[in-house]
Amino acid sequence: MTVEIPSNAFALPFVVTEDMVDVQQRVSNHEYVRFLSQAAAAHSESLGWGLEAYRRLGAWWVVRRHEVDYLQPARLGDALVCHTWPSRFTKAKAWRQHVITRPSDGAVILRALNTWALIDVEAERPRRIPAELIEAFDPANWRTGC
Repeated sequence: MTVEIPSNAFALPFVVTEDMVDVQQRVSNHEYVRFLSQAAAAHSESLGWGLEAYRRLGAWWVVRRHEVDYLQPARLGDALVCHTWPSRFTKAKAWRQHVITRPSDGAVILRALNTWALIDVEAERPRRIPAELIEAFDPANWRTGC
């Protein structure tokens, strides 16, 4: 299966370790969700939006929905890459796409779409996404080499 991954998508490589596999010796589903979250956080950090920047803003992203298509199994020792990019914004929500691949054979392991909401830390309610945050996540503004 081929999947269109934007050329400037953020890529986070990782290797499957023993603690990531289940009794079938395949990466467990909850580990994939962890990979998606780690890639999203690393991408945000690479754009200047790490923990301290969000603290100054008084807001943080929370996942509202995961949509995951598991396409191929990954096993102990597999080198994988989680590609991720934001695909849409509304007033308080953002959608982020992910594709996990295995470069050794070109397999697409997983496709996912996450819906995120920006939450005001004090009010614990969704808040409007500020323009500077949307601008930072606009692919036209991303640094090359991610």
